[in-house]
Amino acid sequence: MIQCVWRGRARLGKGPLWCPEQGEAGRLLFVDILRRALHVHDFASGRTWGWSFEEACSWLVPRADGDGFIAGLASRLVHLRLDENGPRIVGDWVTPEEPGRGGLARLVDAELRQVDCGPGVTSETAVSPDGRTLYRSDRTAGVVYAYDLSPGGELSDKREHLRFHGAQGYPDGMTCDAEGGLWVAHWGGGRVSRFLPDGTLDETLILPASRVTSCAFGGPELDQLYITTAADGRDQEVLAGSLFRVAPGVRGLAAPVLVA
Repeated sequence: MIQCVWRGRARLGKGPLWCPEQGEAGRLLFVDILRRALHVHDFASGRTWGWSFEEACSWLVPRADGDGFIAGLASRLVHLRLDENGPRIVGDWVTPEEPGRGGLARLVDAELRQVDCGPGVTSETAVSPDGRTLYRSDRTAGVVYAYDLSPGGELSDKREHLRFHGAQGYPDGMTCDAEGGLWVAHWGGGRVSRFLPDGTLDETLILPASRVTSCAFGGPELDQLYITTAADGRDQEVLAGSLFRVAPGVRGLAAPVLVA
């Protein structure tokens, strides 16, 4: 059963990230890009709270050394620390050149290098459990692409993996589970779908909000799927912008970390 665990009407909820070291049993971080906010959902208490940024924040990645996060702000990447008093920027980490709308960039030695480009809107990427395949969505085209991923991080053999049509909406944020299933949020489609590695549709979760933006596994056992949504342009939808949680019967993967 899908539960609404936060009814906060995020205008554009995005970037869910499970942090097992936060709180008593772990916490989920997620952003509201249009409201320039960072939210925290505590697993043990069920409480959700947040703070504002001076500019939009789109994502956070934990640092491998445990010293906070690298956060993607509208104008730059920053080193961010988070405690009970909120987020604190401790300095710019890198100021990227504009990779182009829809571009995909790779972070190498504190420099962003564009590895793919396109006219559409690129959302979050996902990596298969064996680390050999990277997925990314192009929301404008309605396509999820797959790439071969080398141990050194190079991409090759770009190919169309999934194409969305009609009532399916458009592919947005995504995550892989430990069995290799790819869970994709449907922007405008009101659902999250699980696809097998060969692209076969395996399962569909229907949400009471049409603009589903992303998903990530969390919980102490990584067996809970958290789902973010957007309320922007959906005033008639009571639960648009809420955070949802479901136990889908599979476990996810630990969040990747960034070697800083």
